[in-house]
Amino acid sequence: MSEQAPKFKVTIDNITIEVPAGTTILNAARMIGGDVTPPAMCYYSKLKESGGKCRTCLVEVSKGSEKDPRPMPKLVASCRTTVMDGMEVKNITSDKVLDARKGIVEFLLMNHPLDCPVCDQAGECDLQDLSYEHGSEGTRYEFDRRKFEKEDIGPYIQLHMTRCILCYRCVFTADQLTGKREHGVLERGDHSEISTLLGKSLDNEFIGNVIDVCPVGALTDKTFRFKNRVWFTKPVDAHRDCPTCSGKVRLWMRGDEVFRVTARKDQWGEVEEWICNDCRFHKKEVKDWVIEGPSHVRRSSVIAQGHYEHTQKPHVLIDKVIGKQPVLKMDIHSISDVNKPEIDLSKIEGPAHSTDFEGNKLLGNG
Repeated sequence: MSEQAPKFKVTIDNITIEVPAGTTILNAARMIGGDVTPPAMCYYSKLKESGGKCRTCLVEVSKGSEKDPRPMPKLVASCRTTVMDGMEVKNITSDKVLDARKGIVEFLLMNHPLDCPVCDQAGECDLQDLSYEHGSEGTRYEFDRRKFEKEDIGPYIQLHMTRCILCYRCVFTADQLTGKREHGVLERGDHSEISTLLGKSLDNEFIGNVIDVCPVGALTDKTFRFKNRVWFTKPVDAHRDCPTCSGKVRLWMRGDEVFRVTARKDQWGEVEEWICNDCRFHKKEVKDWVIEGPSHVRRSSVIAQGHYEHTQKPHVLIDKVIGKQPVLKMDIHSISDVNKPEIDLSKIEGPAHSTDFEGNKLLGNG
């Protein structure tokens, strides 16, 4: 029998957790969850050698370990730094980290166009979320931004290099998942760009996954472009018997129409299981799928508009990082004098209206 890996205690934003040796600070923070977790634009747990490029996950190590308690002299990338026993880390409790993250966001947005109103990634864009939480209201950049022509790099994928932040996720995905990489980073320095070699197209049967791993709107699904906004669609989990992949997907529907098909993602926005091009681009009929039920959507997401899920357990928000006691979120059904507690919002199709609370239309008891 192999010996079990030793456990290390690490404290992140005043919360202590025990993790196996070799765990990175970022993954240890993800085990805690919430705001304690640093943002990550380039790290992807399923891709080897990812991380260490965007620098958004920088944290302050105020204590190296029990054996060597000296703090690290500079901020470190949490996705590439492993924990040591007794290590103490500051993320949102460090002014240095918050100030550095603000500057990093400014660099990421330096050449990024302000085209959120026409970008298909709006509503589920990691860079959009990052800029709202850690960015500045304006920019100090006075020079012309880099501009590129839109490029079709395959029959189903369009590249908007102007939006790219060079996270390398798509390159790693094509290299490690398909085994047939025909695109990568060309040029060097501030001339670097993602492109294909000599006009080749990406036609591997799993290449559509580069769309899911892209944290911005640089790689878009041509079968979905400008057809709908994600917050107007309803995501549902579905599956089919596919000979190529797992067949477990997320359908983005409006009524009985399937607008797009994507892989299912976890709470960190990472793909749970890779899917093939046939499932993603060619199966756009409801009859092609077995619907499992609504996908879980965070209530803080714009996609949650009109998309209710009934939660059995009350949600607890941990405020220990700023010295407060845990706050128990109230149950609006049990204390509100306006809403009728017998009406279950999760059983109402779409947003609730005043007519749902009248007469014999009570939906609470089925």
